[in-house]
Amino acid sequence: MLAADLALVQPKDLAAQLAEKPAIFHVGFNTLYRNGKHIAGSVYAGPGSKADGLAALRTAVEKLPRDREIVIYCGCCPWDHCPNIRPAFALLRDMGFTRVKALYIAENLKTNWVDAGYPVE
Repeated sequence: MLAADLALVQPKDLAAQLAEKPAIFHVGFNTLYRNGKHIAGSVYAGPGSKADGLAALRTAVEKLPRDREIVIYCGCCPWDHCPNIRPAFALLRDMGFTRVKALYIAENLKTNWVDAGYPVE
């Protein structure tokens, strides 16, 4: 899956939408979610680059309506090198979700979300 095939959302736009409570899933590594700050309201779903992470994501979303807005993010590294976003995005599309977006994190979550002052927990 090419980056051009992904529906993207910019950090400032997602921050503005948090009050609408989109379903937000962290599809990166557990240490990033648990030890660092993560996006307020997000749920850890496992790394998209691993079979067990994709299975956890499938379980986390299986009961959601297929037209529910879903945003996935990682932030482990620069966007072009992230191993987790593309497999997670592909899984959600294959499951029939029609409103999936990937949060575009150019450098990493700390730089592009936390340091920008967007909501974390």
